[in-house]
Amino acid sequence: MFTGIIEAVGNIKAINAKSGDFELVINTNELDLSDVKLGDSIAVSGVCLTVTHFTSSSFSADVSAETIKRTKLSQLNIGSEVNLEKACLPTSRLGGHIVSGHVDGVGVVERVLKNANATDYWVSAPTDLAKYIAEKGSITVDGISLTVNEISQNDFRLTIIPHTTEKTTIGDWQPGSKVNLEVDVIARYLERLMTAQSQPESGVTMELLAKSGFIK
Repeated sequence: MFTGIIEAVGNIKAINAKSGDFELVINTNELDLSDVKLGDSIAVSGVCLTVTHFTSSSFSADVSAETIKRTKLSQLNIGSEVNLEKACLPTSRLGGHIVSGHVDGVGVVERVLKNANATDYWVSAPTDLAKYIAEKGSITVDGISLTVNEISQNDFRLTIIPHTTEKTTIGDWQPGSKVNLEVDVIARYLERLMTAQSQPESGVTMELLAKSGFIK
């Protein structure tokens, strides 16, 4: 589990083909790996990857065919910058929102506009994901927990302050850039609960949802 608060910006050291999959070797730069163990999870631009090998300044992770299909990781090159976040601890501050690191799809940056000292980014989401994106709700973009400030059909607007730009890869976004998207997991669970109420064998009813506080 992650929070979407980026800890460091790393870069791709090597990409090794492995029978249809590939292995990423990532320089972690300012990310402290002193508490990392084999098998730990690290989010790489929003994608939860498992550490298979590490040194004091880099780690390796295998990327499956499923992850290649669902994310933009296949577009990375040697030297590409990536946002990094270690899995959170029970004692961590939840500075962003609940992030699983399971990318739902890939969006596209459509427009970049200055907004006083900040910058507005309009991003288009795949049609099947747009219904989960709510104004003033949270969304994870390339691993960054961000607030949706406006919605127009499948497009949504993010307003990014300079600090966030400096600490992440957002400064590289241009019209046409592809980004990993993870919608708020609560929206997905609510949809499942709502659709399950039409299936009597599930035991989930509108009355049960109301009693549990999901609806009023």
